[in-house]
Amino acid sequence: MNAAPKKIGADAVAAKGWRGAHKWLILRRISQITILTLFLIGPWFGVWIVKGNLNYSYTLNVLPLADPYVLLQTLLARHLPEKLAIIGMAIVVVFYLLVGGRTYCSWVCPLNMVTDAAAWLRTRLGIKGGMHVSRSARYWILGMTLVLALVTGTIAWEMANPVSMLHRGLIFGIGAGSLVIALIFLLDLLVVNDGWCGHLCPTGAFYSLIGRFGLTRVAAPKREACNDCMDCFAVCPEPQVIRPALKAVGGAGPVILAANCTNCGRCIDVCSKDVFVFGTRFANRTEPLALSAAVAKGL
Repeated sequence: MNAAPKKIGADAVAAKGWRGAHKWLILRRISQITILTLFLIGPWFGVWIVKGNLNYSYTLNVLPLADPYVLLQTLLARHLPEKLAIIGMAIVVVFYLLVGGRTYCSWVCPLNMVTDAAAWLRTRLGIKGGMHVSRSARYWILGMTLVLALVTGTIAWEMANPVSMLHRGLIFGIGAGSLVIALIFLLDLLVVNDGWCGHLCPTGAFYSLIGRFGLTRVAAPKREACNDCMDCFAVCPEPQVIRPALKAVGGAGPVILAANCTNCGRCIDVCSKDVFVFGTRFANRTEPLALSAAVAKGL
């Protein structure tokens, strides 16, 4: 009789305890819920700490923040943004150059909680495989949204953007947008693993372009300790980014430099050997994995 398959992250829970094996996931949820709450307590309770939405906001009547993706669409639609929006865009771009562009996807975007829930349920139900969709599809969709703005003279994509629809629905009441959110949940659950965030979302594609130059990076400085449990690959929404750094493919250093890494920290959480840490893009070495192991053993 075959033994039951090992639960993903079980070794990490045994080594670090449940909280230690979910630390970055817990912090992400706190970040996402806090940001969403700051937006909602204004229209819900009249406490206006943050005014606006994820496209443009004004915090404490002092700090403007603007989504550079939306402002790019605005410019292509031949509309000149206001000065505060331009300042807000610059602040956001500088911030994501420091922490990594796709940090938006895992630490800010409220839709991430929906897609993570689908991924969790997919694992629990043992759903395997699914339709093949190229991860480059999101860049084609990104390009189409920009062309749409240029041709129509509007930021038409924002009317259909699931993130914007979810945000509007929470403020004004869930309506037709709930169908779009449900379809994305079912897409990730039944059709394509990490289908929306990992294959189709143009917002994530845009922030990956900024993230290409991000300072903060996940690294695998103890990659010689890897026991090939594959848990990091199982939980990563962009598993293709892990292998070069973890396995020194082509002599790659231990820092994950791929633009589509979301800096979610789940690989750090589920690794019982503490192979992964947060660091900077400059903490990279290029010696092969075999040499790293030899040095670690004092050979």
